[in-house]
Amino acid sequence: MNTSAPDRRRLFRRRSALAAITGALTILTLVAPDWLELLGLDPDHGDGSAERLVLAVVAVVFLASLVLAGAAWRRLRTA
Repeated sequence: MNTSAPDRRRLFRRRSALAAITGALTILTLVAPDWLELLGLDPDHGDGSAERLVLAVVAVVFLASLVLAGAAWRRLRTA
């Protein structure tokens, strides 16, 4: 992949931002699992399955974006 340094920096920043946002949502869901109900949403009618699904999806996206941000950082540092 032949990309310029500004493109690599932008990629790193985007992946890092995604990791930060999804990390915050993961922590929010762990600490206050009923935050969906506070927004007026109740897809699971109070049984907690929606919160567990949101936690699983957000945690996977967080881990993936963290790994991808690390790879972008390594490419940026070695270039």
